[in-house]
Amino acid sequence: MPKKSLRSIMLARRKHLAAEVCLSHSIRIQRRLVMLDVFKSACCVALYSPIFNEVFTEEVFHQALRAGKVVVYPRVRGESLDFVSVSSPAEFAPGAFGVMEPTGSHLIPPSALDLILVPGVAFDLFGNRLGYGKGFYDRVLCLGSRSAISVGLCYEMQLLDELPVEDHDAGLDLLITEERVCPFTQSGRRLLQET
Repeated sequence: MPKKSLRSIMLARRKHLAAEVCLSHSIRIQRRLVMLDVFKSACCVALYSPIFNEVFTEEVFHQALRAGKVVVYPRVRGESLDFVSVSSPAEFAPGAFGVMEPTGSHLIPPSALDLILVPGVAFDLFGNRLGYGKGFYDRVLCLGSRSAISVGLCYEMQLLDELPVEDHDAGLDLLITEERVCPFTQSGRRLLQET
């Protein structure tokens, strides 16, 4: 199935999730993440502002700040993303595509990120993701922050057997759902194990 059609189907499916399901699953997913060593050892964490019933990130935000981590969020600049340090939920305003973006001026280079949460429309168990079609995160992951651990947060209903993949698509290091944590190898994006 073409990416565009798959994107439409998966967005519609997620849109129809009940608010209480999104909240309860998001809490479970975030709690799984903050218990992992990759989160505990990270000094600089990049989060995203959720849209269209995406997995929430607020609990990760607060846990990271309490732990003294630098927390950044993306802001669209042309065809790329700037990562801006944020220390309060008040430091956001509507930005590109209606997504809440940081208003601050303290930019953090992608090479300084230790952990980056990557939003998506659909995911598979080979570490692939289907984004919104603009390629922002693919460019970040391919060009500037390969030292960062890339983590997809999603609901089980967003998981597919296998996604169509193109050469420019960047794979994930880790996928977390309300049911499991799936780490992937760097080469070949093959499933290592599930916990």
